[in-house]
Amino acid sequence: MKLVSLSCAFIFMITAVQSQKLSRTEKKIVTAVEKNNTEAIAFLEKVVNINSGTLNADGVKAVGTVFREAFDAIDFETSWIDMPVEMNRAGHLFAETTGGKGKKLLLIGHLDTVFEEDSPFQLFKMVNDSIAHAPGGNDMKGGNVIILYALKALYENGLLNDAQIIAAFTGDEESTGKPLDIGRKDLIEAAKRSDIALGFETSTGFNYATVARRGASGWELKVTGKRAHSSGVFSERTGAGAIFEIGRILNEFYNEVRGEEYLTFNPGIILGGTFTDYDAKSGKGNAFGKSNVVAQTAMVKGGLRFISEQQKENARAKMREIVARNLPHTSAEISFTDSYPAMGPTERNKQLLAELNEVSLALEQGAVLAYDPGKRGAADTSFVAEYVACLDGLGTMGTGAHTPEETVNLHTIEALTKRTAILIYRLINQ
Repeated sequence: MKLVSLSCAFIFMITAVQSQKLSRTEKKIVTAVEKNNTEAIAFLEKVVNINSGTLNADGVKAVGTVFREAFDAIDFETSWIDMPVEMNRAGHLFAETTGGKGKKLLLIGHLDTVFEEDSPFQLFKMVNDSIAHAPGGNDMKGGNVIILYALKALYENGLLNDAQIIAAFTGDEESTGKPLDIGRKDLIEAAKRSDIALGFETSTGFNYATVARRGASGWELKVTGKRAHSSGVFSERTGAGAIFEIGRILNEFYNEVRGEEYLTFNPGIILGGTFTDYDAKSGKGNAFGKSNVVAQTAMVKGGLRFISEQQKENARAKMREIVARNLPHTSAEISFTDSYPAMGPTERNKQLLAELNEVSLALEQGAVLAYDPGKRGAADTSFVAEYVACLDGLGTMGTGAHTPEETVNLHTIEALTKRTAILIYRLINQ
């Protein structure tokens, strides 16, 4: 059975649960969200119009400052956490209230976008009365705005007293700074002080949320062959050469490792020839060779996606085994780098989804179901899934994320903010 299908009993629970009516207090929260919605959209336009590509440290800090001032205004204690200079990353914004009432919450967003300073896509621009082109507006400044204005609605009704809520906005989600044990140290420590993490990455649909996300890691394959005149290729003396060997390995990866549900691996760049040179920082490389010379060197860099640590390790073992079956007069080695762990579909995550579903039904917004983890990328919630119950995909709706056609659906922000505010209210009062 597919993970996205969950179980028959769980699907029945999600779709058949009786709508719990909003309390008097919850209706006041809804009214506050409605009152602030025009301001929220103006705030979104303001932060979108500040470039915060991951490598634009000043821009990321500038967006963080705008959010920091807004959190200060609703009595959150805020701090900016700088990263070491050698990491080439701006840092993170944390905003926190302290208390001992109800569930302790960690709300996760990120300040950076994929659009650097030299991108031609820079400004918020209305397409019609509900859709705007907005670099990073969907992924994920809109999600940050939902967090802020949900909390603002609770604050204006005096409902955050004695609650522990941490809003953590990282500055490098789109290209995580290394080493990870520094880059995500503060986020993980916040999770260890929390019970639940809610991620506000872009929504995959108004009536879906994410209970599981695949992890991501990198791999690099290096192959060496015997440099010789091409007339001797395949001979006992010369062998197959590096390019045939790397082709063999990739073909066997495709045939022998591919096929397991939620497991994917992608070779993103390949170089081969007499000499190769690859710059990992820029992602660019060069190769030199001639058609009458057997290739001496070849390399591939790729990515691996997985739903569990066991699936990841099993795939790596198969890949190592294939790499070791060298063609004559060739050698090969593969190395792996960890990036994002997997966020598995745990029972506690499914329970959170059930609670969100109850909120949505009470708001007459329809049932909320689990989204297929095979269709989602990795995110910061993955780093904390080991420590807390998680739910993600609670951010804005839109299209074209990571492209110059990115849009954000402004019409749904108010409804999604209401959903978030009521869910937070119920959780901090459990």
